Amino acid sequence: MKITHIAMYVNNLEYTKNFFTKYFGAIPNEGYHNKNTDFRSYFLSFDDGAQLEIMNKPNMSDEEKSLTRTGFAHIAFSVGSKEKVDELTAKLEQDGYEVISGPRTTGDGYYESCILGPENNQIEITI
Repeated sequence: MKITHIAMYVNNLEYTKNFFTKYFGAIPNEGYHNKNTDFRSYFLSFDDGAQLEIMNKPNMSDEEKSLTRTGFAHIAFSVGSKEKVDELTAKLEQDGYEVISGPRTTGDGYYESCILGPENNQIEITI
């Protein structure tokens, strides 16, 4: 069995698409627009075959996102090395994204950092 993609609703579809393209090398498709419902989406493809679908539609609920909420907590990206974790984390912080942990070695031995990406969604950067 294989997970084919993860999907998330966002308020700003273009901003989110550009974020994942700029920092994580995502390749977006041309996008989809259902003119009857005004639903819009992009599939963002990553070099290992993983995909993230970002979606938007009118009248979405947008509750505050606690870091310890139930449900999906974060999305994690492996960048290949400790140095790349450090570099990407520094670049994101320099560009105004909040680093909420790390870079550090966790108690279970992972080297990672976590940032708040678009719309306060937590993103983990790991080796």
